[in-house]
Amino acid sequence: MGNRNKIIPVEQAAALVSDRDTLVAIGGGGGLVEPDALLAGIERRFLETGTPRGLRVVHSLGIGDGNRRGLNRLAYEGLVSRVIGGHWVWSPRMQALAREEKVEAYVLPGGVTAQLMREIAAGRQGLITHVGLGTFVDPRQQGGRMNACARDELVELIEIDGRTLLRYKPFPVNIAVLRGSFADPDGNISIDREPATLEALAMAMASRNSGGKVLVQVREAVECGTLPAKSVHIPGALVDAVVVVPDQPQSHQFLYDPTVSGERHEVLPSEPPGELGIREAVARRAAAELSDGDVVNYGFGMPDAIPKLLARRGEQHRYYQTIEHGTYGGTLMDGALFGFARNATCMIDSPSQFDFYGGGGLDIAFLGFGEVDAEGNVNVSFLGGVPVGPGGFIDIAQNARKVVFCGSFEAKGAIFDIGEGKLSIRRYGDVCKMVNQVGQRTFSGEQALASGQHVKYVTERAVFDLSGEGLCLREIAPGVDLKGDVLDRMGFAPVVPHNLSLMPEYCFQG
Repeated sequence: MGNRNKIIPVEQAAALVSDRDTLVAIGGGGGLVEPDALLAGIERRFLETGTPRGLRVVHSLGIGDGNRRGLNRLAYEGLVSRVIGGHWVWSPRMQALAREEKVEAYVLPGGVTAQLMREIAAGRQGLITHVGLGTFVDPRQQGGRMNACARDELVELIEIDGRTLLRYKPFPVNIAVLRGSFADPDGNISIDREPATLEALAMAMASRNSGGKVLVQVREAVECGTLPAKSVHIPGALVDAVVVVPDQPQSHQFLYDPTVSGERHEVLPSEPPGELGIREAVARRAAAELSDGDVVNYGFGMPDAIPKLLARRGEQHRYYQTIEHGTYGGTLMDGALFGFARNATCMIDSPSQFDFYGGGGLDIAFLGFGEVDAEGNVNVSFLGGVPVGPGGFIDIAQNARKVVFCGSFEAKGAIFDIGEGKLSIRRYGDVCKMVNQVGQRTFSGEQALASGQHVKYVTERAVFDLSGEGLCLREIAPGVDLKGDVLDRMGFAPVVPHNLSLMPEYCFQG
């Protein structure tokens, strides 16, 4: 130790990327563990020299700020030829290339991609799992292909002991673009000041064992021998180059918060009262599905109102809160900072978190939805003609014992009056979300029934259950007209039992 120095300028690190490399990148949206300086270095090199070209980019979660940072930096025709992404919404520039057929666009579940890195690292024959059966990644449907120029088969059906499973095929990794907090000249990497570790180690091992290179961006260089061994998350033996970025922020919105990295616990301000709107109404009704001691996952979007509600009630400690990034407990952040948590009680790597989820560790998951159809299928992954990607949605939705989908009944322009225990609709939404057939199947109602899952769909005006006969209407909001406000606004006829109930009045009280 001490006779090597892997710390180099970003330009030299970017020069290690070759034409047609398969590049895996870490990140989780909002700047979480995002190696933006390295990605910017690759962008500058391409704009100045025209190389590298034809990269195949792989990422499990969203990377970017919805504008210029993250994967947006690689979104140039010629620079990238293929993208296998778990979540695309933070990179509209890459979405545009996919829509225009300028890159081969694929989507695989976020957890599958993270776990596949570990299988590649170990030299195994890909990832064999039930996750994705019955969804758009099933080869009997789209096989994860998101546009016409994506033609390769990334996943295949196999039979083991009479059971149908999916095999996600392995591929060599040439470059891993990662991020940490501290590095010594030998390349030992600590991630102690980051909000999560994600699949950093698995990606590093996958690239190293494929004969590829590992590039890591860190905030600070330290002397050899000063990093405690238990703080080193990626050993120097795996690392080829380190780039130091002194102003590296923890997120796109703040520089550094030790409560986010789990280094310090602080008493946080009380959660402010929630505005009585449809998000609050849905959160109140959805929270009624919880039982003491439940292990819970909250998804992106409307479900993030539920942990805020529980915090206001002082009830968050009755449940074990998790998110797919590997975090347990704490106070979840939302919006662009989904994936961050203050005062977390535990942080593990995301492949291990998805192992836990995949084996049935979640008692209940609260997830959003874009479209729901008569069979209870849900689409969150392809909306408005562009790939959105599910992130960890498929891995979570397919494995939780109970799934509660939370969302507005309609989209775009709906106006409501809420109060005194009732809901009235002043203006309907312009976009129907209860459709005859979803545009893409991110969740399979048929698969859920076969697995014995309990599935519920909670909106501001109606609550549905998944049954063997399809979607069954169970409750409507007080003040809502069953025919005019619910049934006539749907693209299909749900099962309507004789014992239809009203949603609790407290959901609509100030």
